[in-house]
Amino acid sequence: MQSARPRTTRRPWLRHALLALTTLILALTGSGAALAQSGYGFAAPGGYGLKIYRTDYTLYPFVQVYLRTFDSDMQPLINLNELNIGLMVKGRPYNPMKRQYGIQSIRQREEATRSVLVIDASKTMSGAPFEETLRAAIGYIESKRPQDEIAVLAVRDTKQGYELVSQFERDERVLARRIADIQPDGMKTRLYDTIGAGMQMCAMSAQGSVVGGNYVVSCSLVVFSDGKDEGSSITRNELMTRISNLSVPIPIYSLAYSRIDPSHFQNLEALSKNSFGIYYLVGETTSRMQRIVEEIQNILQSDYVVTFRSYIPVDGESHSLKLGVEYPSGSGKYVYDDTSFEAIQPPPIPAIRSAITKFEQAIPKLPAGQTPYWDDPAAAPEAAPGMAQ
Repeated sequence: MQSARPRTTRRPWLRHALLALTTLILALTGSGAALAQSGYGFAAPGGYGLKIYRTDYTLYPFVQVYLRTFDSDMQPLINLNELNIGLMVKGRPYNPMKRQYGIQSIRQREEATRSVLVIDASKTMSGAPFEETLRAAIGYIESKRPQDEIAVLAVRDTKQGYELVSQFERDERVLARRIADIQPDGMKTRLYDTIGAGMQMCAMSAQGSVVGGNYVVSCSLVVFSDGKDEGSSITRNELMTRISNLSVPIPIYSLAYSRIDPSHFQNLEALSKNSFGIYYLVGETTSRMQRIVEEIQNILQSDYVVTFRSYIPVDGESHSLKLGVEYPSGSGKYVYDDTSFEAIQPPPIPAIRSAITKFEQAIPKLPAGQTPYWDDPAAAPEAAPGMAQ
């Protein structure tokens, strides 16, 4: 096997076909019942991991699996290709040489991401740190793709404990104007209530729904605060329980900073680590915020989509799927995650049928009598050794 590298010339037919189809297909299908989720991923020190957070099978027999990869520093793995992927359906591994699946980065696709910025606007954050926060928030907006959407919540002295500065919005200029108007004048910091509201916005934003022609595949929180909470209606433990019970992860990326009291930073650290996010210890060095928000955007845009053709007949049943990543290629070590899909018949909508026909051209069915699996797995043990566990 060869090392992972950018896919620039190899298999352009799959790349271009998938890019052209994404908006049409996903806008038509939405989420519905054709989504499956699995548990959280994990990377041991010095290792790497992956998390499957969405499985879409509305265009069956074509199944799309959305995943996030990460090393021990929670940074994404780069330049994955088909030879890095081990795909197993109902216990049988796919042979990548039969060209029945492909992988793409979200960065080059049309799917949208969503983020909720939570900005601590209490008086203790006033001055240079708060100004740096607003600059970083605007920098985060400037780093997004045109289809990505951002909402903004400010921790303020309102009945709810926060102010809705902006609903989900794409327009960078509109978002920047609204953020610039935030004033750090709050007397109390109902941080947990605000984070809880941000999680609810993500959960109710219909992840996987149609948003102006772009399919929303993920939603995250970015929290700017010192971690201190005063008077929230929910406790940190209750918030942690909510996070643990989510079927689809909502990562919390927290930037912990304070000129006065860093003793509450651990609250942000706990929330981030429990939510599949990242805790950034900024401290008093607020000038680092700009680099951090750019890193967060890079993580969100570095997810992957594996598209494969299933050969299980339509039966309406759920079937197991195991997907592994070998990094680097040829290392012989796979880390994997599990999910499932249903073998269903797509609805008889002309546009959907047309889209499936184009997928047929991108990943044509194998000749009669052939399967996508390794014909003799025993003769090719290097194919996916980790997947057999």
